[in-house]
Amino acid sequence: MIGKLAGRLEYRGSDHVLIDVRGIGYIVHVSERTLATLPGVGEAVALYTELLVREDLLQLFGFTTLVEKEWHRLLISVQGIGAKASMAILGTLGPDGVSRAIALEDWASVKAAPGVGPKIAQRVVLELKGKAPAMMAMGRAAPAIGDGDGEVIDPAVAVPPTPENASAQSEALSALSNLGYAPGEAASAVAQAAGAFENATTPVLIREALKRLAPKG
Repeated sequence: MIGKLAGRLEYRGSDHVLIDVRGIGYIVHVSERTLATLPGVGEAVALYTELLVREDLLQLFGFTTLVEKEWHRLLISVQGIGAKASMAILGTLGPDGVSRAIALEDWASVKAAPGVGPKIAQRVVLELKGKAPAMMAMGRAAPAIGDGDGEVIDPAVAVPPTPENASAQSEALSALSNLGYAPGEAASAVAQAAGAFENATTPVLIREALKRLAPKG
């Protein structure tokens, strides 16, 4: 299984790139969002990868973070969601947006991805809503490419930064869990707060989430 590639970007397509790794070229399919973050042709690049294996097909899919890769794995486990639909959802929402949409049971946001209908979007939310808290927490714990894993193929490869808001959300979720709130309700409250306050710090997210968890009336 190929889990990560690091090398030089040789070609950029509309939905894939060609990465040269010590003389071997790998075609890696990526979302529009991921493609927009990659460097120019000839520059160093690194991606986490997931290999799709079929009788007549071998395809690599690339991700800038382990959270995005894990969401892809979860999304394609849902009946009716193939690799193409998963990449469309991740390209439209990003991993943080997917976590928030599923935590809030906001299937309309999932439906906004090209090729994803309302029934499939509802199924995604229904089947994966229990995974959202763990995925939000993973945003802080998951390492970036090249972190603490020894030698890399190309030491010049740049490491993509971890989104600050994703880290703040995972810290807020952890704090609420320590206060005794159930993972599902804590994830929903944090997701609502994150949606209302873009790039909010951890204390702000905790405060706003607690307001949403407070008994009404």
